[in-house]
Amino acid sequence: MSAYTTAGSATDAGAGLLDRERIIARPGFNRWLVPPAALAIHLCIGMAYGFSVFWLPLSQALGVTKPVACPDIGLMGSLFSTSCDWKVSDLGWMYTLFFVLLGSAAAIWGGWLERAGPRKAGVVSALCWCGGLLISALGVYTHQLWLLWLGSGVIGGIGLGLGYISPVSTLIKWFPDRRGMATGMAIMGFGGGAMIGSPLADMLMNYFKSPTSVGVWQTFVTMAAIYFVFMMAGAFGYRVPPAGWRPEGWTAPTESANAMITHRDVHLRDAHRTWQFWAIWLVLTLNVSAGIGVLGMASPMLQEIFAGSLIGQPAVGFTDLNPDQKKSIATIAAAFVGLLSLFNIGGRFFWASMSDHIGRKMTYATFFGLGILLYALAPWAAHAGSMVLFIGFFCIILSMYGGGFATVPAYLADIFGTQFVGAIHGRLLTAWSTAGIIGPVVVNYIREAQIAAGVPRAQVYDRTMYILAGMLVLGFVINLTIRPLHEKWFMKDEEVAALQAKAKGAVAATQGGSFGIGRGGLTPISGLAWLAVGVPILWGVWITLSKSLVLFR
Repeated sequence: MSAYTTAGSATDAGAGLLDRERIIARPGFNRWLVPPAALAIHLCIGMAYGFSVFWLPLSQALGVTKPVACPDIGLMGSLFSTSCDWKVSDLGWMYTLFFVLLGSAAAIWGGWLERAGPRKAGVVSALCWCGGLLISALGVYTHQLWLLWLGSGVIGGIGLGLGYISPVSTLIKWFPDRRGMATGMAIMGFGGGAMIGSPLADMLMNYFKSPTSVGVWQTFVTMAAIYFVFMMAGAFGYRVPPAGWRPEGWTAPTESANAMITHRDVHLRDAHRTWQFWAIWLVLTLNVSAGIGVLGMASPMLQEIFAGSLIGQPAVGFTDLNPDQKKSIATIAAAFVGLLSLFNIGGRFFWASMSDHIGRKMTYATFFGLGILLYALAPWAAHAGSMVLFIGFFCIILSMYGGGFATVPAYLADIFGTQFVGAIHGRLLTAWSTAGIIGPVVVNYIREAQIAAGVPRAQVYDRTMYILAGMLVLGFVINLTIRPLHEKWFMKDEEVAALQAKAKGAVAATQGGSFGIGRGGLTPISGLAWLAVGVPILWGVWITLSKSLVLFR
């Protein structure tokens, strides 16, 4: 039985602590508390991007100062060997597992998340991600690679998927007036996770390092504890608006004013039957494939193209560098990767917010149109020896890569409505899993083929850039075909009402209004919430920028 405290606010005597009915916002709630809750989770799971910081230490976990090599051992043998150090290539499979499981988990459990609510999904995400880190710590301690794959790769990957989509539909419902900005704020956190987590992990490994340990398993345990606190705080900070809620004084634009934004809803069972779903799926796949391929090869690309120019010796090619010189340019290239990550993060907020003003379709048209130009001009900048232009081109490209992730939830809400947007977004993230295979394969294999053909290292990426530009041409054309849905795909009003009636404590949509919940703003409580996530972000930005200065000395 539900007891209403006021219109649009209810508590349910039988509802559990994690149930959706328990987190319906009450009058006076500040909607600006929800984005920092989402950021608290995304900043933690975003460390998946930075896991490569562990590869080299783990590759000498037994030898400590140098790897204990077993040349004849294969991948299956490495999974269970306790006497041979792991190869970086074997450890790298965890990175693949992260994003395959992220997309799969989001697709499989997206519908459950819509029913269970963001708090329960956030708690499960915290248990999986942090529990996976603890299992990985056990794997390092016992030197069992399969435990790392299972812990962080599989179980942690499921936590990634649930944590990634947990705030999407909630934020879109809380910010119908700024859909892009709201999802951009949260998904910005996923891009920023590595910016904070990588230097933190490096500091912890140096602290725990000893003559008998590289300090990785202790770092996993410590980070699991820190992340669990933040993720649980985020999960319990989530609130959902009453059904029919809208910001006080805000009126939704009419469909005649913006035909690309619907005010009706498509059922989850029907979304994937539309061309629009698969068009957006392809648009995201192509945008991400181009960006993720470059991001994965950013460090060797800068080193091979500019080589001696990075240390003031432009006449020295990459193959002529001595070991000390290669070490120096590797440090500079690492700063380039950090700078790209910073633009990846900033682009998520900037482009998603921009999409609120110019529309989602026009935003993606900008991604593709500008991306085509920049990819096509990158070889010219490289051959001209203009490192500043080259770096600038790829900083903009990576901002649009991140912007694509942050804009797509709002794009889906515009086309399919908000009722099932979280679950639809979960299914769409299989595009990310696909792009995670296509992008690196295109970049890596073309590079190897060019090197095998005797192409100079400074030119091995030319053909790759033109192929990536061609992929974006295809994306540009597909994006143009996206139109509003036909009437037949939308749910009937009575079907929407029946779905809402199933939710305990729900208020009929016809009773829409603000329910005493205004637009919110900066208050002492919301200020503290933003400070809790803002300080780590600013620390990560400062670390990244300070390291990036080496690029322009």
